[in-house]
Amino acid sequence: MRNVYFCREYKLHGTASCRIIMIETQEQLERLIKTWGFMPFFKNGVEGFSIEELTPPELLFGDDFERGPWKWKGPIISHWESAYGKFFGRKMAGYVSLEWLPDLMNWRRAQYPLKKEPADARHILQVLVEHESLLSKELKVASGFTLSRKKTKFNPENPAEPIVNAKNGTACDAHIAQLQMATRVCVADFEYKVSKSGEVYGWGVARYCTPEAMYPELFPLRDAVEGRTPRQSRERILVHLAALFPEARREKIERLI
Repeated sequence: MRNVYFCREYKLHGTASCRIIMIETQEQLERLIKTWGFMPFFKNGVEGFSIEELTPPELLFGDDFERGPWKWKGPIISHWESAYGKFFGRKMAGYVSLEWLPDLMNWRRAQYPLKKEPADARHILQVLVEHESLLSKELKVASGFTLSRKKTKFNPENPAEPIVNAKNGTACDAHIAQLQMATRVCVADFEYKVSKSGEVYGWGVARYCTPEAMYPELFPLRDAVEGRTPRQSRERILVHLAALFPEARREKIERLI
């Protein structure tokens, strides 16, 4: 009998025997990522297909910094069994197991060819390749962007007409998000500030790298996907996710990938 995961009213599907489970430990989340292959962080068009829906609110939004999906991101990445980045629905973060990452890359890179990316995005990627990995703010500065998120700046010659600040941090973030959707960039780790007393605090800062640098064993890509065309990889993913969520409308699954 197929393993059925229940999260309150959600009936979800995996493999093995039937049981009830909520994600309460890092190990449970890692097992689910491996079973499903894909795991978006937040709610999306496919009911029950997110860490948000499967995690008790006290873990997802609680004050305990040492527990919960936010804290588990770096350790899960460090186990080298799944990739993390904004891989879903154009801007949603989540995990993809290394078993399924080659097929996702095969499809996405065909959909988002590098030559059609904006020049700034290609430059950001080149800077990242040259450095192998960089923290978010390091990548912005090295690529010629400012850390400011303001989209305009003061024009001393004509104060009534602000200058468009095309090299602001928000624009850089958008390019990095697009490069993640294209599976050309992923998150290598999250690094935290440390107080004078040695306590970790604040939100983790993403360290970016390329899948080629992070997971060299997956390349060359054509060998990893066994010669499948991009569309064959797409269909393979769709069939897999449709089997996990048979009540979900196909177009909602398509929208995610």
